[in-house]
Amino acid sequence: MNNIDKIRELVARRETARIGGGQKRIDAQHAKGKLTARERLDLLLDEGSFEEFDMFVQHRCTNFDMEKSKYDGDGVVTGMGTVDGRLVYVFAQDFTVNGGSMSETMAQKICKVMDMAVCNGAPFIGLNDSGGARIQEGVNSLAGFGEIFERNILASGVVPQISGIFGPCAGGAVYSPALTDFTVMIKDTSYMFLTGPGVVKAITGEVVTQDELGGASVHASNSGVAHFAAENEAEGIETIKALLSFLPSNNREEAPFVETSDSPGRYDDSLNDIVPDNPNKAYDMYKVIGSIVDDGKFLEVHKSWAKNIIVGFAHMYGRSVGIVANQPKILAGVLDINASRKAARFVRFCDAFNIPIVTLVDVPGFLCGTQQEYGGIITHGAKLLYAYGEATVPKVTVTLRKSYGGAHITMSCKQLRGDINYAWPSASIAVMGAGGAMEILYSKDIKSIEDPQERVRMAEEKKKEYNDLFCNPYTAASYGYIDDIIEPRNTRFRVIRALEQLAGKKQSNPWKKHDNLPL
Repeated sequence: MNNIDKIRELVARRETARIGGGQKRIDAQHAKGKLTARERLDLLLDEGSFEEFDMFVQHRCTNFDMEKSKYDGDGVVTGMGTVDGRLVYVFAQDFTVNGGSMSETMAQKICKVMDMAVCNGAPFIGLNDSGGARIQEGVNSLAGFGEIFERNILASGVVPQISGIFGPCAGGAVYSPALTDFTVMIKDTSYMFLTGPGVVKAITGEVVTQDELGGASVHASNSGVAHFAAENEAEGIETIKALLSFLPSNNREEAPFVETSDSPGRYDDSLNDIVPDNPNKAYDMYKVIGSIVDDGKFLEVHKSWAKNIIVGFAHMYGRSVGIVANQPKILAGVLDINASRKAARFVRFCDAFNIPIVTLVDVPGFLCGTQQEYGGIITHGAKLLYAYGEATVPKVTVTLRKSYGGAHITMSCKQLRGDINYAWPSASIAVMGAGGAMEILYSKDIKSIEDPQERVRMAEEKKKEYNDLFCNPYTAASYGYIDDIIEPRNTRFRVIRALEQLAGKKQSNPWKKHDNLPL
C-alpha cells in the first residue's frame, strides 16, 4: 500500500468513526428527539475549534463475542475546544455505539481529558448518554467508573466541572455527575437513577415510570440532583455556555470581566417602597435582584428546588458575583433543610472559584417541627453556617427586613467574616420577632391581668417596646455589626463600591489537610 492509499485509508476510517454505530442507529437517536454526541459538541464548541483525541481507540474485550463488535472511538467522543474563545475539555458519550455503555477503554479516554483539564487549568464538561456499565467487561467497567470518580474528586475546586445529562444515566454512572459542580438535564429525554423501574418493582412492589423515578423535573424540583432542567438539548447546551460565562477557567483565575453600559450609579426608587409596612406581608426578592445586577440579568441555579432561597450568578459592573437571597414569597424565606443544603453548596463553589458573594437577607429563622428536626436541620443548617464562615472571597451582605436568631448568624453576618454588611432602614435584626419575644418575656405579667382589654393593651405596649429597642438596624449598627444603613434605592451603587473596595482582598484560613464539613 503506497502513501496515497494510506491517506485514503485514514480519511475513510475517520469518516467511519464519525458515524459511530451507523446511520440506522443515528436515525433511531433522532427519532427519540435526541442529538448525536458529535452534534452536541458542534452546538457547544466554537466552530472549527474541536480537537479530537483517541478517535481510533477500540475496546479489548473478547467475552460474549464482543470482539465482533468493535468501533473506532468505542462509544465516546473526547477532546478539547473553545467556548466563546476559552479553552475547555469535553467528552460526549455516543449512545449509537453499544448504548454508550462504559468500557475500560472508554473510561481511559475520559480520564485522559480530565487529566488534561486539571493540568492545563480549563473547565471540564461531560455530556452523558449511556446505558451504564458494559456488563460484558464485568469488573473492568466498574474499575473504569472508579478511575473517573477519583478524578472528579481531585478536580473538585480546581477546575469547574459541568455535567450534561442528555439521555439515560443509571446505576454507578450517576455518581460522576453528582460529584461535578453543576448538572443540566433535559426534560422528557434524560433520566438518572441508581436502580431502574423494573428493579424497584421487584424489590419494593412500587410501580413507577422512568420519568417519575428520575426524570429532569423530578431531580430539578424534588431531589435537587439537577441544577437546571432544560426544555430541549439546544437549550441545555445554551445553559452550559451561559454558566461558563460567569466562571473562571480554574481556581487561580478570576471570572471574565463583561463590559456593560449599565451605570454603577444607577438607582431605583421602587426599592424604597418594595418592603411592606406589615412585617408579615410578602414581596418578591427577584425584583430586588433584577434591580441591582447588571442589565437585570440573573442566571438562577436550582430554580425549582428549595424555592425559599434563591441562588445564582449575575454581573455587577462587569464583575461576576454569586447571589444568595431569602425569598419572602415562599415559606416567608425561612431556612429549612433543603434551603440550607442548596445555599451551602453554592457558597462553597463561589469561594472555591474566587467569585464574590452578595447576600440579600430577609429570614425569620429556621423552620421548626419534627420533620425538620428528625431530618437533621441542625446539621444541615450548620453546613450553610460553615460555608459562609469558611469562605475567604469578598462577602457583601444587605439585610432588607427580618434577620432573626440563628438564621441571622448563618446568613453571612459580621461574625462569620462578612466584609461589608449593610442594612435597609426596614431591617429588623434581633433574636426573634416582637410577638415571640413578648410571649417569652412578659407572658406571666400579661396573663395575670384580669381585664381582657387591658391584657391586649399591655401586650401591644410590650411588643412596641421590644420593637423600639431591638427590631431595627440601629442597635446592630451601634455595635459595628452593620457597617452602614443605606437607602434602598442606592443598593446597587453601594454594593458595587463595596466589591470594588474588596477586589484586592487577601485572606487565608489556618493550614489543614482538609476540613470536616458537617455532612
